[in-house]
Amino acid sequence: MRLAVVADGRVVEDEVRSRTMGQYEGPVFDLDVRDLRNYVANGVLVHNSIYRWRGADVRNILEFERDYPDARVVTLTQNYRSTKTILAAAHAVIQHNPHRHPKELWTGNQKGQAVRVYDAFDAGDEARFVAGEIRALTAQGLRLRDVAVLYRTNAQSRVLEEELLRAGIAYQIVGGVRFYERREIKDILAYLRLAVAPWDEVSLRRALAVPRRGIGDVSLARIEAAARSAGCTTLEAMRRPEITEGLPRASSRALEGFAGLIAGLSDAAARLPAAEVIARAIVETGFQAMLQAEGTEEAASRLENLRELVTVARELEDSLGDPGLAAFLQHLALVADVDTLRDDLDRVVLMTLHSAKGLEFPAVFVTGLEEGLCPHIRSLDEEGGLDEERRLCYVGFTRAKARLYLTHARTRATFGAPNLTVPSRFLEEVPPELTEGVARSFAGWPAQAGPGRAAPPGGGQSRPSTQRPDAVRPPQRFEAGMRVRHAKFGEGEVLETEGEGEGAIVTVRFSGAVRRLALCYAPLERAD
Repeated sequence: MRLAVVADGRVVEDEVRSRTMGQYEGPVFDLDVRDLRNYVANGVLVHNSIYRWRGADVRNILEFERDYPDARVVTLTQNYRSTKTILAAAHAVIQHNPHRHPKELWTGNQKGQAVRVYDAFDAGDEARFVAGEIRALTAQGLRLRDVAVLYRTNAQSRVLEEELLRAGIAYQIVGGVRFYERREIKDILAYLRLAVAPWDEVSLRRALAVPRRGIGDVSLARIEAAARSAGCTTLEAMRRPEITEGLPRASSRALEGFAGLIAGLSDAAARLPAAEVIARAIVETGFQAMLQAEGTEEAASRLENLRELVTVARELEDSLGDPGLAAFLQHLALVADVDTLRDDLDRVVLMTLHSAKGLEFPAVFVTGLEEGLCPHIRSLDEEGGLDEERRLCYVGFTRAKARLYLTHARTRATFGAPNLTVPSRFLEEVPPELTEGVARSFAGWPAQAGPGRAAPPGGGQSRPSTQRPDAVRPPQRFEAGMRVRHAKFGEGEVLETEGEGEGAIVTVRFSGAVRRLALCYAPLERAD
């Protein structure tokens, strides 16, 4: 298998060799990337063999010495990349994993600057902070390609991309594609364009292809020919019995169902805001059912991207004052036009934490450090999932050579609706003495204690969103083992309570999920 990585602005390709070692489940990967010197491989079992997303199993490392007691273990502990402060922050997080070999890296590099932690009001504020800091860094002499912005899920890139475009900062997506160029986004947009422009034949063909509707090329060609003869659109021809009656019954029903689907979306577009039309389209077109049935990590990520499109529409409704689907589609066309003009070679790198393994940058932003996002909510129900998420966070921290920024948002929109969040446990595991910044507050919000909250530089002053919680609830007192009830998640059992008063956070096991909730906001009450 060939692997392509980015090294100092260059794309470097090398060979990844996979092997199976006796009784161990899953392959063990050896990786030797020319000129990077980030790995020691060539037949040596290396630390890369712990990552599940690479197809490996952490037991390859944990059980190796037990199964081969005569093996000589050579621990490579010197880090040549990061400052002492960054390494200390990363070690403080990874040491909370119970199943790992003790290993603490050291470096001959300088102590370096403190880790900057930014407490954003929402995702837009977070993105503006990132853009403002990047402007400040480039003013100090850094190149754009010296900066990386990392996130847990692909859907997070959308807000960052749009803010970088507004700021005139060139960027590139590594290990993925830009938000509006992603396949599922283009697919759902085809349905939406048909709803307002039924004559759009290009969108028609794309919509017919995904999800598949049992309409073959032969039947479609006959309908298109009949439409040309009748002087109407292909979509209109699908509604005419005199045109479809000669087709096989299955094809005729499929065409009728598709035409009815688009008619329903068109009616909704005339009456409802774009966000509601998009939410309906995700369900009624069959995309949601198709991706949920697939049940893979990639399918879940694609569904998150579709739901992020609902968030885009709600944001535009607030900023443009026009909630219509036509205005929404016009905005996307403008974004795409601006995007095509960005052909500079020197660009900020945007990528997921998964894609960042093996890379390094002078300045790194790790964004979205919130419970349910990083660590991702799906990992909390999987055996070893939290350990894997912590290793992923460790990867993000140690990509930074000199400057590390950690950000989280107090509210983040999911499916277009703003939700209050809790800072990631990984953020809380970083010792406060390694961070810098002052506690800050927005109108109506109490200042929070904990790691330093860094205010943005002059060019990146945050602007609070108009969306905010209705009220802050006085916290109740909960203890481990107590049965509780949540308005959304139902009944559960308290596993742990951290802190006291307004800053208390409670961990609760609900049916099918474990969640950490801020008591001053969570609608949580005793069940007994």
